[in-house]
Formats: sequence, C-alpha cells, structure tokens
Amino acid sequence: MSFTRPEPPYYAVIITSALDADNLDGYAEMDARMGELGRAQPGYLGRESRTDAEGRELTVLYYRDAESITAWKRHPEHLEAQRRGREQWYAGYHIEVARVERAYGFDRK
Repeated sequence: MSFTRPEPPYYAVIITSALDADNLDGYAEMDARMGELGRAQPGYLGRESRTDAEGRELTVLYYRDAESITAWKRHPEHLEAQRRGREQWYAGYHIEVARVERAYGFDRK
C-alpha cells in the first residue's frame, strides 16, 4: 500500500459515487482543481480512491478534525463544484463522515 494513514484520532470522509457518463463536460478540469485545492486545505491529511469496472468510485479523504471538513465543504470553489456535480456530472453519491478512534493493519513486506 502506498498511502500511510495518520495516527488516530482523525476523521475519514467516505464518498461513494457514480458519474453520469453522458454529461462529463468540464468534469476532468474541475476534479483536478478540487484535488489541488483540497490538498492545500488546513487539516487535510490524505486521500485514497478506487474505481471499479462499472465506474463506481470509492474515495476516502482523511482530515485532522471536524472543523477542517466543515471549512472545506464551505470553500467557495468547492461549493460550485458540488452544485455542478449534482446538476450535471453525478448519477449519484453518498457521503459518510467518521471519527477514527483506532486503526491497525498488516502489510507483508
């Protein structure tokens, strides 16, 4: 695995989404811009993302605290991206916010 998770406690924003393949004009540019802006936000700790064969995406964003998530959700350019996403780009999405109290795992070297 290439992503090093932060030490708990931290927050995870879990996004499951599916794009509307018929209406993606401007999506790639906006996605790149949101990635750039998101990484620069105070409290941002990292991101992991996977897309399956049907085009459904699972993204997990990591943040230091709930206030950082709220600030990002209210960022003016992010608000515009959210609006366009609902009106144009997404067939649907679901967002969950979780506080991670403990984490553990195993990596075979």
